[in-house]
Amino acid sequence: MSDQPYGEGSAQEVGPSPSMQSYGQPPSRKQGAWNGLSITSLVLGIVWVYAIGSILAVVFGHIALHQIKAHPGQKGKRLAIAGLILGYLGFAFMALLIVAALAGSGGNGYYGG
Repeated sequence: MSDQPYGEGSAQEVGPSPSMQSYGQPPSRKQGAWNGLSITSLVLGIVWVYAIGSILAVVFGHIALHQIKAHPGQKGKRLAIAGLILGYLGFAFMALLIVAALAGSGGNGYYGG
């Protein structure tokens, strides 16, 4: 047995890990990190909340593709493409609903004549 109190002595000093950042330093962009806008585009494309989700899915998908092209180490290109596809499908679905609504009202409108 040693004369040192429990927990002292034989263990190495534990300090902050090299991956931790100091206060005030900007976050570093890791190689291979996921692009957040590509994930957002996919989620909004799935949820689509009427037309606003589709619009945002398309916008964020295009921005994500441009960011991924500018930073080749980022992941998420397929997610951004999937978000774009779902966003454009949401546009098409809304267009069909509008056409169906207009066709459904047909000749029942008042023309004032």
